[in-house]
Amino acid sequence: MTDEPNVIEPSWDAELDPPFALKASRVGAQAGARELGATLFELAPGGAVSPYHLHHANEELLIVLDGRPSLRTPAGTRELAPGSVVAFPRGEEGAHQVRNDGGGPARLLLVSTMNFPDIAEHVDTGTTLAVVEPRTGRAFPKDTDIPVWEAVTRSMG
Repeated sequence: MTDEPNVIEPSWDAELDPPFALKASRVGAQAGARELGATLFELAPGGAVSPYHLHHANEELLIVLDGRPSLRTPAGTRELAPGSVVAFPRGEEGAHQVRNDGGGPARLLLVSTMNFPDIAEHVDTGTTLAVVEPRTGRAFPKDTDIPVWEAVTRSMG
């Protein structure tokens, strides 16, 4: 037995109930990666990795290991097969959501650059996320934010 992370027999870091319905293992961090993130996801039927979103600082790469997840991008929604590899560049053209609309589990590996801070947008809701480091940041739902200059002048008294 080894302490190295394994995508076949993972040590799960998180298990989330619907609407996500997934297990996640941060295999990149477990392996000691500092500038690349790699997370193994196992999606139950009906599960999703995240809402439809895009990143402004990070690029992502999806590798389907098992199952037939659905991928939504600006070009539409399509089913992916085991072995599919899809890149999500920074910005609007890289918007994506991965769901499991099938009857069995789907397993995928999502690799990303780890550039912080990052701004992510949940496209459907208008929520903006300011991510300052892994798992740390703030969410700004649509219409709850204020212009930067207004925030600065308020803080000045």
